[in-house]
Amino acid sequence: MTQDSKNARTTIHDLARAAGVSVSTVSKALNDTGRMAEETRVRIKRIAAEIGFRPNALARGLLSRRSLTIGLLTNDTYGRFTLPLMAGVSEALVDKGVSVFLCAIEDDPALARVHVEAMLDKQVDGIIATGKRTDRALPVDLSDLPVPVVYAFTAGPPSSITYASDDVQGAEIAVSHLLSLGRKRLAHITGPDAFIAALERASAFRRLAASDAPVLHGQWTESWGREAILDLWKAGERPDGIFCGNDMIARGVIDGLRELGVSVPGEVSVVGFDNWEIVAAQSRPPLTTVDMNLKELGRQAGLTVLALGEGQKLEPGWRKLPCMLVVRGSCGGAPADR
Repeated sequence: MTQDSKNARTTIHDLARAAGVSVSTVSKALNDTGRMAEETRVRIKRIAAEIGFRPNALARGLLSRRSLTIGLLTNDTYGRFTLPLMAGVSEALVDKGVSVFLCAIEDDPALARVHVEAMLDKQVDGIIATGKRTDRALPVDLSDLPVPVVYAFTAGPPSSITYASDDVQGAEIAVSHLLSLGRKRLAHITGPDAFIAALERASAFRRLAASDAPVLHGQWTESWGREAILDLWKAGERPDGIFCGNDMIARGVIDGLRELGVSVPGEVSVVGFDNWEIVAAQSRPPLTTVDMNLKELGRQAGLTVLALGEGQKLEPGWRKLPCMLVVRGSCGGAPADR
């Protein structure tokens, strides 16, 4: 070949033409797979070196039988948890030439199976399963698929690798922050006790707050937060620090306190959980809250599914990532003098 030819990018098709064989044969020869005469395999590798063949992303996929795509399967229809997680997956894999595509299955087992089959038809290199809560599995069995599966923010089988935010640690930093501000009469308003997240956050709250500090379970809604704080006030409870199970509840609590003529953060400090920015940043005052680090969760899940696809052996089990506190205006400084 001429020097100009060598300087141009040589494709797998160029190599196949130069060797007088099919692209499939080239793939098998360079990947040391398939049945062929050893002299043919050696000849193809020699020609590849002579013409300066360097596989691009597509060619690498052909050679390694990888599609360079990862599937993200979720029943989180509104994307509250999935979208930040997906951003982390994409950020982790983009530099490795791997793309991510999302399939929303709601809670429909039949739809879930259709999407899984579609992913396998597209020859994805792995699947990340994610959802709306860590104590419930998606409505489809992913345990015997021919590609690696990693779970993030949804329950997986014991043999799987599962990523989740550390709800206990997240609750601890929220309550510790309230105590550091001098708040002494704490209350916890949270979601249904059927959720492991609600139970773990409540348990951490009880360990750090006074033993008789009230814990109220209800729905993950603004209306429940407002109702709960109004009921506390009617019952004669006057907490000066409130830890809420999520940001929606916290915003309802702030609205209820406003109705009661109680200033936030002057008289009562409020901390939420989730750092759902569309809620937390638009609250009045803006909400101090616990960020679950969902983007980092996705990043770790993406790197893990890639490692498994490359044949690395990793220990199964839960990996809990720490949360962080995002301080805004709903806590203020020391309590106002009374």
